Amino acid sequence: MPKPEKPKFDELILSKTRLGIISALIGGDKLEFTYLRNTLNLSDGNLSVQIRKLEEAGYIKVEKVFVGRKPKTFCMITSKGQKAVRNLISRLEGMVNSD
Repeated sequence: MPKPEKPKFDELILSKTRLGIISALIGGDKLEFTYLRNTLNLSDGNLSVQIRKLEEAGYIKVEKVFVGRKPKTFCMITSKGQKAVRNLISRLEGMVNSD
């Protein structure tokens, strides 16, 4: 009997940090960099690198604006990012329900 195929996962969002970022954004809100940094307990550098990877994949959109004289960075999930999360959840459910 052949072995059932293992589900293929999107390695990009399986990273604990990137999954945390995308999970925070899944509600559709535009979140500030400092909020994500504090909520996920990350350094500025680590968060920046992970955001860049998600942005390059098209999973999030980054917006840089000035509020008063201070620069602010905001992140928002894209439809491609939402689809990636739905696919991940679907594959996980498939594994759980394959009994």
